[in-house]
Amino acid sequence: MAHVIASADQLDFSITDLPSMPLPTEVLMVRPLHYTVDYVINPHMANQVGNVDTIEAQNEWDLVRALFDQIGLNVRLLEDHDGLPDMVFCANQSLPYIDQEGNRHALMSIMHADQRKREVPYIEQWYRQNGYEAHFLDETKIDDFEGCGDAIWHTGKRMLWGGYGYRSSLTAYESISELFDIPVIALELVDEAFYHLDTCFCVLDEKTVLIYPDAFTDEGLKLINTLFDKVIEASQYEAEELFACNACCPDGRNVIIQQGCTDVNKNLRDAGFSVHEVSTYEFLKSGGSVFCMKQMLW
Repeated sequence: MAHVIASADQLDFSITDLPSMPLPTEVLMVRPLHYTVDYVINPHMANQVGNVDTIEAQNEWDLVRALFDQIGLNVRLLEDHDGLPDMVFCANQSLPYIDQEGNRHALMSIMHADQRKREVPYIEQWYRQNGYEAHFLDETKIDDFEGCGDAIWHTGKRMLWGGYGYRSSLTAYESISELFDIPVIALELVDEAFYHLDTCFCVLDEKTVLIYPDAFTDEGLKLINTLFDKVIEASQYEAEELFACNACCPDGRNVIIQQGCTDVNKNLRDAGFSVHEVSTYEFLKSGGSVFCMKQMLW
């Protein structure tokens, strides 16, 4: 079923037609020992250089880690490195995958910003040491691709949602679709404050998604509304200031989300999800929250 779909009239399948994929059972987190805001590569970092409370950031990270453990995921840890303050956002450096024979793979990212390129080899080394086969995109043809920041698996299905426009190239998804033999639904991002797909789009379960609608084109919204039975919308304040859509729902039931997202959290509970609020204020200063701070694994 390998192909990239960028408009609703290209759809020739429904979600129920897709092969199943097991849910992740593990989560990789990178310690925030060197986390700071040292430069500006997205709008959220403006005026935040030097403003991180590193002790509070560690406390926030510890709580997120504890919640993943509490809901039953095996938490794997990797040390960060001096000079790589954004390595803690380990959703970005790779796209992991498990094939239908149970073999584990990881496609390594081509980071958009020069400041983050040195993160990728450390993540690659971890994958190789833990039984994953590493794959690479052709950097002579593809400018950038930032892993699960922009490439998000549909819960329980062999299909990706792929964001492009700021940190990842549309052409990357052609290679990804062919490599993993899966369809990719390509969504153009149109607001620089929502520079990654995971800042405005959170798959909750097979039928439900949380989005900030103004981050997408009309065609993108049509694709989302066609393939999900229920679309929960976040307000601009909760999406942009509190990163509501950068929540994580690893099991289709439990949602870990930045505290204070009052309207979104009510809608999540009304839809039957268990909501776990955390403080990630120190990480919001760098433009990330829960989803950015982890990588789901098999």
